[in-house]
Amino acid sequence: MKKILLSSIIVIIGFTFIGRLSYLQVFSSSSTQLLEDTAIKAIYDYPERGYIYDRNGELLVANQPAYDVMVIPREVQPLDTLEFCSLLGINKTQFTEKLKKARVYSPRLPSVLVPQLSKADYARLQEKMRKYEGFYIQKRSLRYYATESSANVLGYISEVNESDIKKNPYYKQGELTGRTGIEKQYEDYLRGIKGVKYIQKDRFNRAIGPYKEGAMDTLPEQGKEIHVTLDKVLQEYGEQLMRGKRGGIVAIEPASGEILALISGPTYDPALLVGRERSKNYSKLHYDTISKPTWDRALLAQPSPGSPFKTLNALIALQEGVIKPETTIQCYNGFYVGNKKRGCHCGGGLRNMNSGIYKSCNAYFAGTFRKIYDNYPTTDEGMDVWEKHIKSFGLGDFLGYDLPTGRKGRIPDKEYYDRVYGDNRWASSYIISNAIGQGEVAATPIQLANMTVAIANRGYYYTPHIIKTISGEPIEDPKYTTPNYTTIEKQYFEPVVQGMADVYTKGTAKWLQIPGIKIAGKTGTVENFTKINGVRTQLTDHSVFVAFAPVDNPKIALAVYIEHGYYGARYAGHIASLLIEKYLKGEITRTDLEKRMLEKTLEAEYAKPYSGEEFKINEYVW
Repeated sequence: MKKILLSSIIVIIGFTFIGRLSYLQVFSSSSTQLLEDTAIKAIYDYPERGYIYDRNGELLVANQPAYDVMVIPREVQPLDTLEFCSLLGINKTQFTEKLKKARVYSPRLPSVLVPQLSKADYARLQEKMRKYEGFYIQKRSLRYYATESSANVLGYISEVNESDIKKNPYYKQGELTGRTGIEKQYEDYLRGIKGVKYIQKDRFNRAIGPYKEGAMDTLPEQGKEIHVTLDKVLQEYGEQLMRGKRGGIVAIEPASGEILALISGPTYDPALLVGRERSKNYSKLHYDTISKPTWDRALLAQPSPGSPFKTLNALIALQEGVIKPETTIQCYNGFYVGNKKRGCHCGGGLRNMNSGIYKSCNAYFAGTFRKIYDNYPTTDEGMDVWEKHIKSFGLGDFLGYDLPTGRKGRIPDKEYYDRVYGDNRWASSYIISNAIGQGEVAATPIQLANMTVAIANRGYYYTPHIIKTISGEPIEDPKYTTPNYTTIEKQYFEPVVQGMADVYTKGTAKWLQIPGIKIAGKTGTVENFTKINGVRTQLTDHSVFVAFAPVDNPKIALAVYIEHGYYGARYAGHIASLLIEKYLKGEITRTDLEKRMLEKTLEAEYAKPYSGEEFKINEYVW
């Protein structure tokens, strides 16, 4: 009986071991376990990154071949270091540091020793690699740009760091990921899926063939092709007009919220951030603290909106019933706050809403602003109403667009003014600068463009977005297809739209008309202050302009912001009119405006002392 029991135990143990070994061999060969097996070597096959096209199918970003020199530290044999370094184009110190870093990462997993060899370097090195045990060349693709524009919105890719790897185990040391712009936002679609080949090694660490005859190998899957909403021609033209100027431009299709152009100036050629010179070029761009070419002004700059903001105060006053379009207010070449006179450039006289808008009368809108607040028992109540209306146009908060950077802008609330002046100790006269888009209000160029879309649509907007299709499939995210309605009823928009149309026919932009296109717009001259040695000092005004066209069936709405551009129509207005004509006609008839903008720059203005100091105010957050 004991013999039978002992035999049974031995048989059971034996079957248990056999079963476990079979399970490990047949059922448990996961990729993670294979990578942990020292007798198996994994060789990755990297896919091509997905191509990026514009809204019309024009190529923006493709790929070009590149070659990385890889190292598996534990397999490295003694070698002629100086000769190898000479072939790689690095010195011995760099070689030692890179090899040490690779060992820290993993002695048995491959790491990038020298990234992104050129075709010439690859051809020269390939035939000699057999001399260097533990090293091999791996092919990958780098970005190729079919445009010299759109650097900030397209973004760039770079090597993953330790933080990236910890956040996402998909990535291995030396791999590339999207860092900014579209490349970052749509990384999961663009990167594709890498393939892998498993190689069996013998006890002498020599490769003896594919593991399981390649049954566990996978093929790479190319990244998905995406079409974005940008219009390549419009984007490139806008960047030409912005040469020698600083600022941001955003153009949006009102009927969809699709971003037609997203321009930041100054900019740079996106090809500078490709290849072995990427790091050096990026450092040069990033540490240019004067012109800030990597700082996307279209999404991040937060100047005061200036006179375009007057249109919102007009709409709020109409909605609240405190004025009618025919209501008049006297302008005395300015308006008084207490005994202090604030200036106005409209020429003075009796103003109604129409002339108040097209002549951009400060006095008219100061009076209108007061009426909004005077309609309520307390300024706190008036402030709540005013803030609610303003924020319904997308101001004072992130818009929710599909780009990985941005700012909220600034719309003050009663809590802010209570902290400054005390509860119930302030009145509309204390904050009267908000009436004309100065004071404490601030907005990014994309917020101003979106505000203009809401006016063009007579009361609603779609969340701005940059993606159009992925692998040919349209984006149907409700976030981008559901309209966002303002708090202003539709009927109140017409008198404001008419005033904006008259800006072009008889107002502050009358010399910027485009033949055959009816445009509605609003000029803005934004006062620009900074502190120099503790003294509040006024610098050259910023130029701001918003517009949409055609007036009755808008196809494009935009905002243009030019730092130190003087008054609204001088630079921003010229550029806005040209972009509208380029998009709607495909050609330029106002060659006089075009010549002026292509030839004139503001470089002399930017060379003045303290010309960049206003960034300290623009970047200020309460």
